[in-house]
Amino acid sequence: MDVIPDADVEATEAVEGVFLTQGAVGEETSIQRFVIEPGEKVPEHDHPHEQIGVVTEGTATFVVDGEDLIVEPGDTYVIPGDEPHAALNRGDETVVGYDIFAPPRANPDWQD
Repeated sequence: MDVIPDADVEATEAVEGVFLTQGAVGEETSIQRFVIEPGEKVPEHDHPHEQIGVVTEGTATFVVDGEDLIVEPGDTYVIPGDEPHAALNRGDETVVGYDIFAPPRANPDWQD
C-alpha cells in the first residue's frame, strides 16, 4: 500500500483561481483534489479518462452539451471519457472536491 501524505503534495494553479493537487496514482485509477475559487472556472475540455467525483464544499456547476448540472456537497457524478465538460463556481463559497480517473492520470498536462 502506498500513502501520499497531503503535506507532501503541492497544489498547482491550473488556470486562474483553480487549484489541482495530484494524489495517489495506482495501476488502474488516480485521484486529484480540486479547488475552484468563487467566480472562477475550468474551461471546457475533454480527456480519454472516465472521471468520477464528489464535491465536498461549495456548489459546482458543470456544463455538458450546453446544459448546466448543479453538484452540491455530498453529490457524486461521472463524466464518460472524451465527453467535453467545463466546471464553474457561480457561488460565493470556494468549491472543493475530488476526482478519480480511470485509467490513471499519472502526469496530467496541468502539472506543466
